[in-house]
Amino acid sequence: MYHNPVMPSESIDSLNIVRDGVYVDLTFGGGGHSRLILENLGKNGKLIAFDQDKDAMKNNIDDTRFMLINQNFKFLKQNLKYNSIENVDGVFADLGVSSHQFDSSQRGFSIRYDSELDMRMNTNTLVDAKKILNEYSEDQLSNIFFQYSDLRNSKQIAKAIIHYRSEKTILKTSHLNELLEPFLPQGFKNKVLAKVYQALRIEVNQEMEVLKEVLSQLPELVKKGGVISIITYHSVEDRLVKRFIQNGCFESEPIKNKFGVSKTPFKKVFKFLTPSEGEIKINNRARSAKLRSAVRL
Repeated sequence: MYHNPVMPSESIDSLNIVRDGVYVDLTFGGGGHSRLILENLGKNGKLIAFDQDKDAMKNNIDDTRFMLINQNFKFLKQNLKYNSIENVDGVFADLGVSSHQFDSSQRGFSIRYDSELDMRMNTNTLVDAKKILNEYSEDQLSNIFFQYSDLRNSKQIAKAIIHYRSEKTILKTSHLNELLEPFLPQGFKNKVLAKVYQALRIEVNQEMEVLKEVLSQLPELVKKGGVISIITYHSVEDRLVKRFIQNGCFESEPIKNKFGVSKTPFKKVFKFLTPSEGEIKINNRARSAKLRSAVRL
């Protein structure tokens, strides 16, 4: 149901795990990376994992060193405080959508199924893809497709959505695929569809805002010498992670104190790693993955 962990050995090696340390897996999913972290922890080590998708709770690991929290990872700080944990030795995140979610014919994540346009990772939240497609203004829609998927014809796509919904409510993936047909060049149909779906999913789950929120917590929570390792899958989230590691913020320049001195909280361990050709052959969904890692200064 869930994909194999992406870049497993590279991910674990990058964390430089302290055997009795405390670690966080922000994106539990099928538990692949969490199990590898636990294998490298000693009997006094601890791992806290997060996943807001209730389906992921079925993959819970029976281990006294492990705790799985069914919440969005933006609540990292308050959960650590609640469990009397001041700081941690490392934080890991695989920001990809799980194969389980893509392969579900009911969730609306995939272009392959005629399903309801939902796309919520947390099914208790109120905003789904249907609401966005049927209620957002033309400008709002255009901005989503441009900012989250770099679609150059985002204005035309937004206009087509407004026209389509004036005659018919957009409820299913088949409706969305139908209205997008004029924008799907031969040979690139799935690529364009995937970009539109990606932008909608990011907006539904507020992924960029949530990512900024959790990254901003890390300088306070990761102890000196601790490591953060993050796998990204598209340019929007990768730019955020890269910029945060470089500058300690999301601007193009690091924040400076009153003396004009900038002090970034993290230093990159390496530029980035990508999956091997062998791994991509086995797991094609890993093809766009980038692993970035940094140590707390």
